[in-house]
This record gives sequence, structure tokens and C-alpha cells, in this order.
Amino acid sequence: MMTISLPEQKKLIHKLQIFKIQGKDKRGCTILRIIGKLFPARVVSVEALNKYLQEKIYPSLEQRQFSIVYLHTEVNRAENFPGIAALRSICDAMPEIVKNHLSAVYFLHPSLQSRLFLALFGRLIFTGGVYWKLNYVTRLEFLWEHVKRKEIEMPEFVYDHEEELDDYRPMMDYGMEGDHPRVYIDSTVEPAVSMYSMRCIA
Repeated sequence: MMTISLPEQKKLIHKLQIFKIQGKDKRGCTILRIIGKLFPARVVSVEALNKYLQEKIYPSLEQRQFSIVYLHTEVNRAENFPGIAALRSICDAMPEIVKNHLSAVYFLHPSLQSRLFLALFGRLIFTGGVYWKLNYVTRLEFLWEHVKRKEIEMPEFVYDHEEELDDYRPMMDYGMEGDHPRVYIDSTVEPAVSMYSMRCIA
């Protein structure tokens, strides 16, 4: 892991625009877009991330209802997954007033591993009622049913992933759904793969 100063870490988070407040969903809630792929997990500490959120993001959300659109597209464990302890720390550090104003979390392009992980450990990580606001969204077309298309910027790689899904469409698209208490497991997956999937959200 590279070592850079705390101020430099916060500048990097801002420069990459991992977190961006923009537009509104169809219920009139402000949108906080989070791009998981851009998170430099090897460089940025939990401390720096929490300080950035407290200084730059939370103050803008304390007085209004908001929804989170989290782009899980192309997130992987080695490069951009912060880890279980980090996720718990971030959720615990979120001010109660912000949690109370959170309307919904739209989790775009969840992997099988992330579904299994959150089904098992989500309630331990996302406290204060955040877990019950989580909705999986498998395709952009289902996100547009809840978020105004012109209100949020989508990176090009998200559309590229959508095209890949069109080419290799799974047997079933689940649309938008909560993770409670259902877990969908492909019966063709080997047990060893299933066990590995539980280790990590990415």
C-alpha cells in the first residue's frame, strides 16, 4: 500500500469524483452518486475517507432527503474494495441526521458475491436502518424507473457493461429488489466457488 499524507488522500478522493451530489430521483430526493470502481483502496485510508465525507459531503445532506446511487460496476477485491472493517467504520461514522434523511440506496450491477456477502453480513455492517433501504438494481433500465435519467451522469464503462450483459444475458434479470431476506444462488456453481464468494463483497 502506498503511503501519502492525509490531505493528499482527501485531494485524491475529490479529484477522482468518487462521490458526487447531483440531480434528483423521481421522488424529489437529492442523489449522491458513488462510483466504486474509482475508489483507490490501496492508497486511501478509512480515516481520510471519513474526514472527506464529513467535510465535503455530509454537510450538504443534513437538511434534505437523499438517495444513494452506488455503481458497483467493475469493482474487484484487489483494486477498489475498501474492506469489511472500512464499510462498517464509514457507516458508523455517518451522522444520525444524515442516516435519517437517507431515503434509498440503489446498488447498480451487484455481483453474485456481493449479494451473498450482504445477505450474510449486511445487517452487521450497515447500521441505523441503512441496510433495509438497500435495493439491488441489475440493469440501468430498472434504475431509470426510480432515478431521472438526465439528472445523473453515468461513466462510459457502465454503458459498456450493459452491452456485455446484452450479449451474455443471464437466465433471469431480477430488476430492482431488496436483499432481505432473499438470496439467489445458481445451482450450477461449485461449492468451493460459493464459499469463496462469501469472503468478499467484490
